[in-house]
Amino acid sequence: MEQQSSILWGIAPIGWRNDDLPTLGADNTLSHLLSDVVVAGFQGTEVGGFFPEASVLKKELALRNLRIAGQWFSSFILRDGLEETAKAFDKHCQYLQDVEADVAVVSEQTYSIQGLHQSIFSKKPCFTDEEWVKVCQGLNELGRIAESYALKLVYHHHLGTGIQTAAEVDRLMANTDSVVHLLYDTGHIFVSEGDCMTMLEKHIDRIQHVHFKDVRKTVMEQCRQAGKSFFQSFLSGMFTVPGDGCIDFTKPYEFLLKSSYQGWIVVEAEQDPSIAHPLEYAMIARKYIDKTLTSIRSKESVY
Repeated sequence: MEQQSSILWGIAPIGWRNDDLPTLGADNTLSHLLSDVVVAGFQGTEVGGFFPEASVLKKELALRNLRIAGQWFSSFILRDGLEETAKAFDKHCQYLQDVEADVAVVSEQTYSIQGLHQSIFSKKPCFTDEEWVKVCQGLNELGRIAESYALKLVYHHHLGTGIQTAAEVDRLMANTDSVVHLLYDTGHIFVSEGDCMTMLEKHIDRIQHVHFKDVRKTVMEQCRQAGKSFFQSFLSGMFTVPGDGCIDFTKPYEFLLKSSYQGWIVVEAEQDPSIAHPLEYAMIARKYIDKTLTSIRSKESVY
């Protein structure tokens, strides 16, 4: 395991329980999940939808010397308006401050097809020019709210949403203020673009949170040809943990190191826990990090 690193390694709870499909891993308790995180050698996790109130969670974390990186927030700036979205986000940030998190993960979910039975590869929504203005202005306001709680808003580009592609991320970054940071997700941008380095290199100055998600390329192409939905695709095994798919994580990791990235790298992979044993896959990721990625840091430290 890395020592004296400015990078914190976490693993997302979605491998144990899925917020969008609550039946997946429903028997996995918080204690089970957090203890597995410790066994696999990670420093923390993100908040799942089933996590308890702040005081209860903090006790469970303290018992295991774990930290919270952040939590997903579905914004509906276009559907519900900024005022209602800001109220919900303020409450969200209060909870994150209470559990001593670092970031608030935001994704605009108006028109999202993530939960619909539509092809995640060809049916994504797009925003009009007017909607882009509203989304960017709204995210600027949410970013200021996050800062008032000593948090960073990190925007999650996501399959099946209005901000998914490299061009859409470019537009988002060009039209938002410095209070809006970027969450860089290898899996989502790889499935969208077939490449995960261009975005990283172009927007490294705005990236304040990272998800390392791997992709099984053969499964991805099968899902694309079949026109599968997001749920159908990940249940088919499109995503996996680093070291088990087609992405070479040495390249983005080396670039993050050279760019003096400081913050979380969270391993994340939507899978069915009854098929992909959560602890087993956490250990696969940990082995890959220790064997393949840690050696890169060792080489960097020589110079």
